[in-house]
Amino acid sequence: MLRTLNSTILHSGALLLALILIYTGISATEKLTWLMEVTPVIIVVPLLLATVKRYPLTPLLYTLIFLHAIILMVGGMYTYAKVPVGFQVQEWLDLSRNPYDKLGHFFQGLVPALTAREILVRGNIVRGRKMLAFLVCCVALAISAMYELIEWWAALAMGQGADDFLGTQGDPWDTQSDMFCALLGALTTVLVLAGWHNRQLKTAG
Repeated sequence: MLRTLNSTILHSGALLLALILIYTGISATEKLTWLMEVTPVIIVVPLLLATVKRYPLTPLLYTLIFLHAIILMVGGMYTYAKVPVGFQVQEWLDLSRNPYDKLGHFFQGLVPALTAREILVRGNIVRGRKMLAFLVCCVALAISAMYELIEWWAALAMGQGADDFLGTQGDPWDTQSDMFCALLGALTTVLVLAGWHNRQLKTAG
């Protein structure tokens, strides 16, 4: 059978995420920005709990979703441009801007790519490795592009108030670099995690 997490670990992880969600919501400097950033967590976590018996996921995917949720909530609490650990990395690497949002976009490519890969492999939808890798990257980039469109719509709707949500930090190439980070995340799924993922997808016997 498919290797997955036991229900105790899964529900404990969901409870921990709920506590972090509450804490970050209370502590958020910009409540609307926080809500916009954590909306995927609010939608996805209950959905995963509702489908765990019918369609359990691999431990690798659950773990990466968990990490991505934390990244989103922390980014929402501080706003991505002001996350303290990002300033530390900025200083260590002598960067011109806080890079925390790029970590978020890396996971925005990594997690959707692994999710797409799991669905495609388990459904026997794609068999060739090259085509599988291509489609996985396409899905990740499509989601990244959709997110950039959402940011654009938010900017049009909110005007100056969207600055914290956009987090461009004055970078004219922010959209392109965001999508590049998502592509790197997707390529990490294809080139680094695929073997590990395959072992968890294999059925016993």
